[in-house]
Amino acid sequence: MSTIRRIASEFLGTALLLATVVGSGIMAEALAGGNVAVALLGNTIATGAILVVLITMLGPVSGAHFNPAVTLVMLVSAEISKRHAVFYTLAQIAGGLVGVWLAHLMFDLAVLQMSIKTRTGAGQWIAEGVATFGLLLTILLTRRHRPESIPLSVGLYITAAYWFTASTSFANPAVTLARAFSDSFAGIRLVDVPAFVVVQLIGAMLALFLSRWLLAGTGKSAD
Repeated sequence: MSTIRRIASEFLGTALLLATVVGSGIMAEALAGGNVAVALLGNTIATGAILVVLITMLGPVSGAHFNPAVTLVMLVSAEISKRHAVFYTLAQIAGGLVGVWLAHLMFDLAVLQMSIKTRTGAGQWIAEGVATFGLLLTILLTRRHRPESIPLSVGLYITAAYWFTASTSFANPAVTLARAFSDSFAGIRLVDVPAFVVVQLIGAMLALFLSRWLLAGTGKSAD
C-alpha cells in the first residue's frame, strides 16, 4: 500500500473510533436516565463493536493501529520505519480530534469544547497501565497463533477492560488526548492526559517484553 493510503487509513480509523466513543457516550448518557452503569454499558458495547469492524476493514491497509502505543511497539519491533511511525501518530492524533468534533456536530453540541472531568490518582494510572498492557499483549500473542481473530479479540478485550479497570480503559494516547476536547461522558481534563499517556506507553513496552519472553520457547517471536 502507498504511504498516503496507509496514513489515510489510520486517520479514518481513529476518527471513526473517536466518533463512536464520544457519540455513544453522549447518546448513552442522554438515554440512561441518570443511571451511570447503563450509560457505561451503552458506551462499552458501541466501542467494542466498532473496534471489530474497523480492524477487520482497515487492517489490510495500514495494520489498523489507531493507537500511538501500538505504533510505538511496531517501531521498536522494526515492523515499521521511523518515518511511517511519525506519520501514523500524527494521523491518529488528527483523526481523533476530527472524530470528537464530528460526534459533537451529530448531536448539535458546540464543536470546540474542553473537558472538566477529573481522571487522576494512583488507581487510575495503574488501571491505564494495565489496560494498555493487556491490549498490546492481546494483539502480540493473538497474531502469532490466530491472526484472523485479532479484530474480535481486541474488541472483546476493550469491552471487558471498560469494566475491570478503574479508568474505563482509554489504553490509547491519541484517544486520551482527543477525549480532553469533549466535555461529555467520555471526557478527561487536559491536565490529566500526560500521566495517562506515560503509563499507557510503559504498559505497552512491558507487553512487548513479556510477549517476547512467552514466545521465546515456541519457535516464534512477537516481532
